[in-house]
Amino acid sequence: MKIRSLVGALAATVALPLGVAGATDLEVTHWWTSGGEAAAVAELAKAFDATGNKWVDGAIAGSGGTARPIMISRITGGDPMGATQFNHGRQAEELVEAGLMRDLTEVAEREKWREIVKPSSLLDSCTIEGKIYCAPVNIHSWQWLWLSNAAFKQVGVPVPKNWDEFVAAAPALEKAGIIPLALGGQPWQAAGAFDVLMVAIAGKDVFEQVFAKKDAEVAAGPEIAKVFKAADDARRLAKGSNVQDWNQATNLVITGKAGGQIMGDWAQGEFQVAGQKAGEDYTCLPGLGVNEVISTGGDAFYFPLLEDEEKSKAQEVLASTLLKPETQVAFNLKKGSLPVRGDVDLAAANDCMKKGLDILAKGNVIQGTDQLLSPDSQKQKEDLFSEFFANPSMTPEDAQKRFADIIAAAD
Repeated sequence: MKIRSLVGALAATVALPLGVAGATDLEVTHWWTSGGEAAAVAELAKAFDATGNKWVDGAIAGSGGTARPIMISRITGGDPMGATQFNHGRQAEELVEAGLMRDLTEVAEREKWREIVKPSSLLDSCTIEGKIYCAPVNIHSWQWLWLSNAAFKQVGVPVPKNWDEFVAAAPALEKAGIIPLALGGQPWQAAGAFDVLMVAIAGKDVFEQVFAKKDAEVAAGPEIAKVFKAADDARRLAKGSNVQDWNQATNLVITGKAGGQIMGDWAQGEFQVAGQKAGEDYTCLPGLGVNEVISTGGDAFYFPLLEDEEKSKAQEVLASTLLKPETQVAFNLKKGSLPVRGDVDLAAANDCMKKGLDILAKGNVIQGTDQLLSPDSQKQKEDLFSEFFANPSMTPEDAQKRFADIIAAAD
């Protein structure tokens, strides 16, 4: 819904020392509620509390699709929080245009965010008409296939090294009563899985032609037809999942009830909480083992305009704290994501995180679809793939035609 409609419907160098008089509570809303996510967000809260202020946790259960409308309605309805999570991209664009979000340019320039935030596209996604409106905290990439080593050991099949080997191993898993591919029922999961398949099978150039250049002819063409064939395989392999949330699907992999899951690197937080070790208990295949490219999606915090002067000062402190090297390391090691700073020590990174860091260092990156599509276009895409994965009677050809129409009208 457009902000105008919502309004109508709803009528570091600045870090404060401990114990200063201006310290205050600041409510921070987000949708990080799984075990791994909660462990990670606790690191942000600890870092902010250390400034003498108090992080008041405003976690909203469910996915971003559930949380964002609540966040937006509060801001437009005159009940803003101190800070709120959005994904890198255009999700807060209309709030900024409506004059409801705080300009962080002064903080960003003072602390040289343009020099330390890598890749530059992350800060570009925070920038509207030359002003910076958010503090990026991580890089989350969707392009991963997570595999249960125990499941493949049980059926006597080597752990796959790529998507084709995974598909070929599916009959052995099914025979043993193991779900080949875990997939939750939330629409964003199906849409994300398709995007991952597109990069792996059609390649980076085709992905960018479709989502960055909005080329409907390419979306309707033979390269994308191959992706829909792979998506058809994926929905067949996922038909027994019967879970809703993404972390429930991850748990199927952790417990060996499913062979694998296409999911972003935030899944690492769940493996970590379960005490599993990368390379031993589970295997990760960036780019599905086919095309090692990662997307530079992820999360940023935006700061609504507040009338309270002390809370406004605390907003600056939080923005600064989020980009501190020690905060970046502590948070991202728990979250499974990559830091937005390229100058931090990640010697403690696990096997999968090191793979992501290597790909990032090589520059094999794409922007996430949240950065390339408007929320309206993204929602249409999610609705399509939710239906496609849930309805076997929808043919790949019919789904591709609808997809091309969405791209033709995308903004």
